[in-house]
Amino acid sequence: MKVAIGCDHHGFAYKEELKQFLHERQYEVIDYGCYSCEAVDYPDVAFQVAMDIRKGEVERGILICGTGIGVAIAAGKVPGIRAALCHDTYSAERAQKSNNAQVLTMGAKVIGIETAKKVVEAFLNSSFAGGNSARKLQKISEREQEFLKDIPATDDVSPKCS
Repeated sequence: MKVAIGCDHHGFAYKEELKQFLHERQYEVIDYGCYSCEAVDYPDVAFQVAMDIRKGEVERGILICGTGIGVAIAAGKVPGIRAALCHDTYSAERAQKSNNAQVLTMGAKVIGIETAKKVVEAFLNSSFAGGNSARKLQKISEREQEFLKDIPATDDVSPKCS
């Protein structure tokens, strides 16, 4: 399985440890940065990981920031992407089995690295179960497409001066 991994500066040390953890388990890992503890904006990394999942260049993604919230929000803005913030193995397993999430997000300031490894393992070792969950995900996808039709192509969300 080809796995994307990315972080902001808060998650850099975790990303480096998780990369080694994944390599030891024979995953093909693509590192999207950041590459040091120097401050970066997490949306840049999260958007790239999510876009490459959408394009089929990688199968799943792991994103780490301070809390995991910011990268989850950013990745989830990419149409078709389901990002799940998980800090325990049960949630990580359910992110796959019930929600077919492609992206796992975690907070380096929230959980320890050994727990993070277990969460990653649970996420990558689970697969979508289908059943009633498939119907629910179909509803989400249909609504997402409806919402996208309502957004003008030149949507400008920059603040305006009066």
